[in-house]
Amino acid sequence: MPEIRPEIRTFPCRSDNIGVLMRDPETGACAAIDVPEAAAVLRALDETGWRLTDILVTHRHGDHVEGIPEVKARTGARVTAPAKAGGAVPQVDATVREGDVVTVGSLAAAVWETPGHCDDHVTYWFEEAGIAFAGDTLFTLGCGRVLEGPPQVLWRSLARFLPLPDETVIYSGHDYVLSNASFALAAEPENRNLKDRAALAETAKAEGRFLVPTTLGEEKATNPFLRATEPALARAVGMEPGADPAAVFTALREWKNRF
Repeated sequence: MPEIRPEIRTFPCRSDNIGVLMRDPETGACAAIDVPEAAAVLRALDETGWRLTDILVTHRHGDHVEGIPEVKARTGARVTAPAKAGGAVPQVDATVREGDVVTVGSLAAAVWETPGHCDDHVTYWFEEAGIAFAGDTLFTLGCGRVLEGPPQVLWRSLARFLPLPDETVIYSGHDYVLSNASFALAAEPENRNLKDRAALAETAKAEGRFLVPTTLGEEKATNPFLRATEPALARAVGMEPGADPAAVFTALREWKNRF
């Protein structure tokens, strides 16, 4: 069976959100990953000529769902949201939990519950396409804030990404790349790969671009929150090499909160 390569369009929304449209070229089905802002999503649809069939919600926060009513009214798209979001997501047609599968045309995604940023957060893992929509769990060079539950919960969610192929493409919900790069360099200043990526992020920003998507391989080499098993990161937070990765992650996240 030939590999299915979806068409992807990314675009800025609000102040620092990133909108994403994904289209299945076989069927024409198209999904928006969250709707941070109706105008931006509708504009991207007009520019591409794509017909929106689905809205896949990663979590209930307003900056990811507030545009749903207007976009659904215009397009009739089916809204799929985490079951644990309860009634916080507007106009939901279907809810999903860990282990469920969602389809966009011929494209299929496994639903992962990835709590930590918030209890209801999910990631959509399109294995055949090699794409993960990570919302506010995993960012380029960073991770989401811990808003619900202990930090160890978010570490467990992040650790689920580590066994995926390095070429896995990761889409996140915000462009925090420059601030994330600054923190990452403070935590691991001798990381040559990180220095190169930070410089690339500066260039991209100057050119009006952002380093989203990223790849898992790039993140494993440069993202401190995925590198909690590395001795350099343990030392950066005053722990011995070989310290519990969850404890290292917790210290890194608390440091970033104050950074």
